Amino acid sequence: MCQRFSMAAELPEVQEHFQIERVMYYYRNRYNIRPTQPMPVVLQQNGERILDEFRWGFIPYWGKDAINADLRNVHQNPTYRKMVDKQRCIIPCNGFYYWKQEGKKSYPVRVVMKNRGMFGVAGLYEIWRDTRGEPLRTCTLVMTEANPLIGEFESRMPAILSKENISRWLDEETNDPDALDPILRPHSAEEMVAYAVTPLIDIHGHDTDECIKEMDLKHAWVKR
Repeated sequence: MCQRFSMAAELPEVQEHFQIERVMYYYRNRYNIRPTQPMPVVLQQNGERILDEFRWGFIPYWGKDAINADLRNVHQNPTYRKMVDKQRCIIPCNGFYYWKQEGKKSYPVRVVMKNRGMFGVAGLYEIWRDTRGEPLRTCTLVMTEANPLIGEFESRMPAILSKENISRWLDEETNDPDALDPILRPHSAEEMVAYAVTPLIDIHGHDTDECIKEMDLKHAWVKR
C-alpha cells in the first residue's frame, strides 16, 4: 500500500506536463503527502483539464480500500466500477516513499524516475457529504502489481500512466472499465530508482524539501 508520496515541481511545469488549462486552488510544493491530507488532482470536465485539490482517502461504508484502490477490488466492487465509469482523475506525483526492512532495523527510501521527472498515477474520486450535507471531495490511487523494484517493499504499486494513457484515462467518452484495464500495468523498473531519505518523513506534518534529499545510510537507519 502506498502511504506517502511527493509532488514537488513549479506550477508552470505541472501545467505544461499535464496540459492544465485551469487551476482551482493555491498550488504549492508538497514533499510528504500522507492519507487524509489534501493533495493535487487533475480532472477533465467538458474537455478541459483542471488542477484541483482533494482529500486523500475515501470515507466508504462498503470497503476497506479507502486510501488505495487495488485493481483487483476495482473489478469486484460495483461502487468502484461505477467510479471508473465517470469519476476518474490523475494524481500528479514525482516520488513514492517506502520503508526498507533489514533485520530489526529499517530505513525510508524514495522511489523516483531516473530523470527525476514528474508522472501521473491513475486515480478515482468521489464527492461525499457529511452529516450537515457539506461536500467532502475525496480521491484514491489505483494500484496494480508491483514491478521488481517496488516489489522489494510492497506487492502492489500505484498505476503510473504514460502521457498517452493519461489522455485515455481522462477521456470522458470512455465508460467501460474493461477497456481501460490494459493501461493499468506495472511501470518499468528500469526507468525508476530508489534512494535513502530522512526518517522524518514518518512525522505527521513534516513537509519540507528535506524529505526528498538523499541521505547517507549511516543516518537513515531506525529501529522498528
